[in-house]
Amino acid sequence: MILVTGGAGFIGSNFVLDWLAQSDEAVVNLDALTYAGNLRNLESLKGNPHHIFVHGDILDHDLVGALFAKYRPRAIVHFAAESHVDRSIFGPDAFFRTNVMGTVSLLNCAKAFYETLEGSERQAFRFLHVSTDEVYGSLTFDEAPFTEDTPYRPNSPYSASKASSDHAVRSWFRTYGLPVLTTNCSNNYGPYQFPEKLIPLVINNALSGLPLPIYGDGKNIRDWLYVKDHCDAIRLILANGRVGETYNVGGHNERDNLTIVKTICRILDELQPRRDGQSYTEQITFVKDRPGHDRRYAIDATKLSRELGWRPKEHFESGIRKTVQWYLNHLDWVDGVKTGAYREWTAKQYSL
Repeated sequence: MILVTGGAGFIGSNFVLDWLAQSDEAVVNLDALTYAGNLRNLESLKGNPHHIFVHGDILDHDLVGALFAKYRPRAIVHFAAESHVDRSIFGPDAFFRTNVMGTVSLLNCAKAFYETLEGSERQAFRFLHVSTDEVYGSLTFDEAPFTEDTPYRPNSPYSASKASSDHAVRSWFRTYGLPVLTTNCSNNYGPYQFPEKLIPLVINNALSGLPLPIYGDGKNIRDWLYVKDHCDAIRLILANGRVGETYNVGGHNERDNLTIVKTICRILDELQPRRDGQSYTEQITFVKDRPGHDRRYAIDATKLSRELGWRPKEHFESGIRKTVQWYLNHLDWVDGVKTGAYREWTAKQYSL
């Protein structure tokens, strides 16, 4: 049995679904169900005895300790986090509460449980912490991609909170011997992503006839990783990664934001054309850039490829087409998360 935190969120729910599709090893899924956590992501697991959902906060030390005692997981895969940069600018406190203190609380519970283990159980135990490439800061257009040895230079409250949690995980390994693994991934996209992030926001706004907001000049570059490729990498690292090591996970797909939006518009023009015959690109709107907006991220995943043989299966063109088609096929899911609070947030953030 494994314990997954944040398993009702975007990446976490994809991981849980993929795990249980490939394994009969049970998952205890702990999620606080904040605004981006959605049990509808896990509807297909209803009645599955291998999926045990627990509504709770990783900061609830007593609850987490009880889960360890009851289920005795052989591994923790830690996704639970506040993850939206824009929200961190307006309200940083929640990010440090969850991402830093929540991770420390979870580490303490894992340490206490690990110290009770003996023999093969102790040898097999792992704590895998899922982090982000944003901890490394911003690259210029001609700099080499981030490696695992790139110094940390976080530029937003979100990335600073994740950098802090990464350091905590490392210190629990170096000081207490807790067998940890850390992954730093590039921008994920795919099914079940909350529609405040760029790709689902653009898809939803395009279909709703709303502006497609692009910060600044649209030239900010990200390395885009299809979420199911990310899940494959996490499973592989959990199984075979070297204890105490960090592994970068990247999609080998650098694209600027304007290119991303135009690509989505082109696919929508083909799959679900506008009634007036115009391209969805007519809805593109440039808006004021956000504070501290990193110019470029890029991941060098050579270590993961060399040591564990991982490479992404999806090119961006194949992954983004699958993603657009998924949202077109699941408009009921999109409607279900478009609450009044979400609409107010989008209007406030993009001044639309």
